[in-house]
Amino acid sequence: MSAFHVDNSPFKIVPKKLSLHLMRELAELNESQFNAVTTITGPVMIIAGPGSGKTRVLTFRIAYLIKNNVDPFRIMALTFTNKAAAEMRERISHIVGSEARNLYMGTFHSVFARILRGEAHRLGYPNNFTIYDPDDCKSLLKSIIKEEGLNDKLYKPATVFYRISSAKNALIDAKKYAENIDFISDDNSSGRPKIAELFAKYQDRCFKAGAMDFDDLLLKMYELLTKFPDVLDKYQNRFTHILIDEFQDTNNAQYEIVKLFAGRNENICVVGDDAQSIYAFRGATIENILNFERDYPDLKVFKLEQNYRSTEHIVNAANEIIKHNKAQLPKQIWTDNKGG
Repeated sequence: MSAFHVDNSPFKIVPKKLSLHLMRELAELNESQFNAVTTITGPVMIIAGPGSGKTRVLTFRIAYLIKNNVDPFRIMALTFTNKAAAEMRERISHIVGSEARNLYMGTFHSVFARILRGEAHRLGYPNNFTIYDPDDCKSLLKSIIKEEGLNDKLYKPATVFYRISSAKNALIDAKKYAENIDFISDDNSSGRPKIAELFAKYQDRCFKAGAMDFDDLLLKMYELLTKFPDVLDKYQNRFTHILIDEFQDTNNAQYEIVKLFAGRNENICVVGDDAQSIYAFRGATIENILNFERDYPDLKVFKLEQNYRSTEHIVNAANEIIKHNKAQLPKQIWTDNKGG
């Protein structure tokens, strides 16, 4: 992997058109934080070590966009929890006021569900489609397994559901699954050769019931953008700035969808840390963050390496551990906090 270009340009002068509140907040940022907030065009990656003020930077960046005349209606900000989205929106509203209500901000699933509500008819679903939670999905699979006369000790609903979910998060639907030699070989080896059939029946039952599961919110979003060029054009024009928190925890489907949204303007900002990925069990891959430079050659990278939360002893110990990671973005976390 080639070395990242890290932007260490000097502090920029804070524009006078900004609110006094935001000007004061920006003045308190360190140099890396300030540059990460105020570089608002083109692809940007913010490598944020633990305790480095990541949420503050992301919040101020969105507020800075709005105060620089970017319509909040055109900003898509994606997080991994509803709590994180709510807290960030509240922080932004303290700076920009009621305009924060117009942000397209939320989890990947909630934002994509919102878009699909207006476009689902193109895929044959009602716009008021039902969203099945994991318990609904397993219950449906249990019924199908029983109807097929299969051994539910071998074909456990949770096991089948996990298999289907993993495929969808790799953007593989029931038809592609049945054609995938690796999947079929694995199923045969595990003594479950009927999973492809169960996948097809499950998807058909969901469709006929006008329902999507959580994984469909990703798969169907991708299908919508790739099968209907006018829809892709609409949303590429609509969202001029895209921001993603905890980028190291995105899976293949999430990243491919985001690249489609950002395909026209390329004003995409991702925030994350390759050393803090926790969602590998659901398909998250740090390859997304490691390969971002390949997809965006004009990328600017800002590293937030100062830890404001932990003591020097803790930070040094963490650095010693992290340096052994085989695939990583080089950084050196440091702190001014002395003590044990």
